[in-house]
Amino acid sequence: MPAQTRNERIRGRAGSELKTHKLVAVVGNPNAGKTTLFNSLTGSYQKVGNYPGVTVEKVSGTLRFAEETVEVIDVPGLYSLAPVSEDERVAVDVIEGVAKGTSKPDLLVCVMDADNLERNLYLYTQLAESGHPILVALTMVDRLKKNGKQIDLVRLSNLLGCEVVPVVGHKSRGLTDLKEAIERNLEMPKHPRFELGLPDAIETRIASLRERMARLGADFSNAEVREGLLEPSKNFQKFLSDFPELEEPFEEARAHLTERVSESPKADVGTRYQWAAMVQRAVLQETVAPKKRTITDRLDALLVHRVFGLIVFVGLMYLVFQSIYTFAQPVMNGIEAFFNLIGKTVSPHLAGVPILQSLVVDGLIGGVGGMLVFLPQILILFFFIAVLEGTGYLARAAFLMDRLLGWCGLNGRAFIPLLSSFACAIPGIMSARVMPDPKSRLATILVAPLMSCSARLPVYLLLIGAFIQPKFGAFWAGFTLFAMHFLGLIVAVPIVYILNRKILRGKRLPFLLELPPYQLPKWRDVWLAMYFRGKVFVKTAGTIIVFMSMLIWALSYFPRSNEAAQQYTASFVVSNPSATKDEIAKYVDEEQLAHSFLGSFGKTIEPIFRPAGFDWRITTAILSAFPARETVVPSLGIIFNLGNDVNEGSADLRKSLAQSKWPDGRPLFTGWTAIGLMVFFALCAQCMATLATVKRETNSWKWAAFMFTYMTVLAYLAAVGVHQLELLFAR
Repeated sequence: MPAQTRNERIRGRAGSELKTHKLVAVVGNPNAGKTTLFNSLTGSYQKVGNYPGVTVEKVSGTLRFAEETVEVIDVPGLYSLAPVSEDERVAVDVIEGVAKGTSKPDLLVCVMDADNLERNLYLYTQLAESGHPILVALTMVDRLKKNGKQIDLVRLSNLLGCEVVPVVGHKSRGLTDLKEAIERNLEMPKHPRFELGLPDAIETRIASLRERMARLGADFSNAEVREGLLEPSKNFQKFLSDFPELEEPFEEARAHLTERVSESPKADVGTRYQWAAMVQRAVLQETVAPKKRTITDRLDALLVHRVFGLIVFVGLMYLVFQSIYTFAQPVMNGIEAFFNLIGKTVSPHLAGVPILQSLVVDGLIGGVGGMLVFLPQILILFFFIAVLEGTGYLARAAFLMDRLLGWCGLNGRAFIPLLSSFACAIPGIMSARVMPDPKSRLATILVAPLMSCSARLPVYLLLIGAFIQPKFGAFWAGFTLFAMHFLGLIVAVPIVYILNRKILRGKRLPFLLELPPYQLPKWRDVWLAMYFRGKVFVKTAGTIIVFMSMLIWALSYFPRSNEAAQQYTASFVVSNPSATKDEIAKYVDEEQLAHSFLGSFGKTIEPIFRPAGFDWRITTAILSAFPARETVVPSLGIIFNLGNDVNEGSADLRKSLAQSKWPDGRPLFTGWTAIGLMVFFALCAQCMATLATVKRETNSWKWAAFMFTYMTVLAYLAAVGVHQLELLFAR
């Protein structure tokens, strides 16, 4: 490319910034190594977001050359240009240049799996027919070599009509050659003229040649003659060598066949696969005898077995779940301790301005800490998902679970997000991207928060320890804890059924999934998946979480005045003349919360929650849990005059709950009330981080609002039902 033309595209401040003008789209079948190659090309120069107006993720990056930078986009995997899912529709729109937020690609890098060449060639025929400039990146050549095979690259390039570059993305082999080829093809693009349907004249010539060969004793079909013209077999070559008079018509027919008349009709599916099979036979050479049973075959005999495969699957999922639940806890505790330390360090410096002190310590620092505390679970989840996907096992897990989930409208892929949600709904919702179609993905997202996440556990432990275990013993305490976790799963199944039949009205697509061979995960891909998923969470959902935390702080802090605080202090000292400073401070905090906007709202809506057996104190604790359920126990501590420095194991808090009364002297909490409150928290959607994540994943607040509404109504009706059962049995 002339230097002047390049320089025209180079602009920026003081000439130092390079502006992307050209677009390269990396396309190919799923599991062809496309994402690994994309990561190797772009590294950390990537941006992750959603395509405008849709929920499909857009991943783009930059590829830097000596004098320019081009944008590279990782197109969602597809098998055909006839889309059947949202991912494939977006992929086709990107390829055709009609997707919002993208322009028509200047070059398609078609990624082909060398070990599954025939399947990959089908998509190539469609891409080439559409007239796009194409460069082929041939992946998995190292695995092909291990299997005792090799590909004639020159012959393959000639048959395809474009450059073919072998690469091993995770080992950076061939990347330099591929980058040079990309730059070369951007300068001088190659448009393969690829028409599989042959004109009648060529078909007639082939039929005539076959007839002449038949008269000489050869029994070849038209398809075999057509294939022999491109790549003669040994028998075909031997026959031609015995009859020199066929040499001239053979060369004429081959010349016409290889030229491909551009106005020929489009080929059907069968013709495409026949051609793909012919090309694979023409270029693929076996260097050693193939193994009777590969390692993949031997592993699949166990891992996809209807009995043993499920046992292994349950074991692996338990490991994933336990890892998210257990391994993240020390890090989460460390994050909480770190932000508590920051708060305690900053607090004395702002003591002269109480409002600013509370804003910075409780609102800002607490909000940021409350957001980052979810990050370890997200990183651990996507570590395991990336590893399982990289090894090829995730496809087997989806296959195993498909039959169990199929009746309610989901397929096997849904089990991973639902299981992950038992640790935290946020990574569970984010992992719903593995779903194959948008409606199944949306249905999975909408029920994922019904799984009892770890944030609900402190509420369960507090109430079980205060009201179930003392009266009924350890067995029923353990059973109650199990029941609370199992409740969400029981409710989720009919909810999904209703969503699919009445609201989303989605059809359950046939579960078609390629089972790739087992391999070691690409650790670079694992790291990048964790990094970008965490980055997206912090930049998108995290921003909303911090903002809403500040809002909840303001509602729970205001209105507040020194006169009111003095009145609360005087009133408490009169009733408790021997009270300590800490006791007075706790009482003042309780009264200020009770008279805040949040507390006043709790008292206002108390009549709504009375049918569930909840007074304004319980209602206020429910409202304060909106930023995150972790705030329930500290809020109860403040409300019941113990301060916010309490946890689910606090004996004082359990005692205060047990001794609390209604104005008429009745106990506020009973075993039934505790169960009703646990059921409410088990089914409600009170987690701002979850709602923010739903908004981000669905690209709309509509579905976040719908989820919050239906789950809140469901939780309320369930809690009311529990209280009505209490009244029924109390008669």
